[in-house]
Amino acid sequence: MPVPSPVLYPPFNVVRLSHVDLGVTDLSASRAFYVDTLGLQVTHEDDTAIYLRAMEERGHHCVILRKGKAEVGVLGFKVYAEADLDAAHAFFKGEGLPVEWVAKPFMGRTLRTADPLGTPLEFYAQMDRLAPIHQKYALYSGVKPLRIDHFNCFSPDVDASVAFYNSFGFRVTEYTEDAVSGRLWAAWMHRKGGVHDMAFTNGRGPRLHHLAFWVPTPMNIIDLLDLMSTTGYVANIERGPGRHGISNAFFLYVLDSDGHRTEIYCSDYQTVDPDHEPIKWDLKDPQRQTLWGAPAPKSWFENGSTFAGVPTQEPSLKAQPIVAP
Repeated sequence: MPVPSPVLYPPFNVVRLSHVDLGVTDLSASRAFYVDTLGLQVTHEDDTAIYLRAMEERGHHCVILRKGKAEVGVLGFKVYAEADLDAAHAFFKGEGLPVEWVAKPFMGRTLRTADPLGTPLEFYAQMDRLAPIHQKYALYSGVKPLRIDHFNCFSPDVDASVAFYNSFGFRVTEYTEDAVSGRLWAAWMHRKGGVHDMAFTNGRGPRLHHLAFWVPTPMNIIDLLDLMSTTGYVANIERGPGRHGISNAFFLYVLDSDGHRTEIYCSDYQTVDPDHEPIKWDLKDPQRQTLWGAPAPKSWFENGSTFAGVPTQEPSLKAQPIVAP
């Protein structure tokens, strides 16, 4: 299927991705990974949850670590204004999807809904604002995460996922097409003007493939590798470092103690022009995954985090990329 034409005047205005609620089995172990190793800053913690933000963020949190099953609670997005929340409510209700106003700590009015696969989503306009810390250099540690950058989700039907998110303003920047069927195998979609806020990868889903943080330079990734390899985390390094063909970004993929995958990411490019043209990749192109030609491991195509209470289904597209032996 062809990539849909962008909807430049969507029914409501999503500014960017915002936050993720991760279920973790051991709060202490997760704190050691996300705070002591990656370098996220604690904004609130109690016996049941830890709220975190990155160094450039003024909103209260971008990650919530919640004690419980190792699964994902919700993916969060910020909209431009309160009126956009009402428009979003009307949009999702009109699509026959569940809608509910929920109370969330540190956030204003929040709309809880889901996409057609059941992926739990929430939208808000206001979150508690915190004092800036981006120039408090004594706080920088780990990989020096600046901001949350994107989500990538497994989808059993990437064409359908792209069509739905396109309908409320997400725009395709790059995509992988299966040459045999002509169907989408993966796609990268943005709202904030980078390569993506949301991406979809063909696979059993819906599941969260990874969340990602933007860091200052590739050297921060090298520093994190040195830190992880000497503090008991060498087995948590899954893939990289490398440079993606898609997005041109320098990357590293690491796993927390529950298997949730995080990408450390920098050096993609600007996509704000309304006539920005998507880049097409063939599924069998060896430079698609990594510009240097190195394929991803099998785990990268198979492992992901389930969403709480959401059943998964196998992908209808059976095409396979190049996989590392």
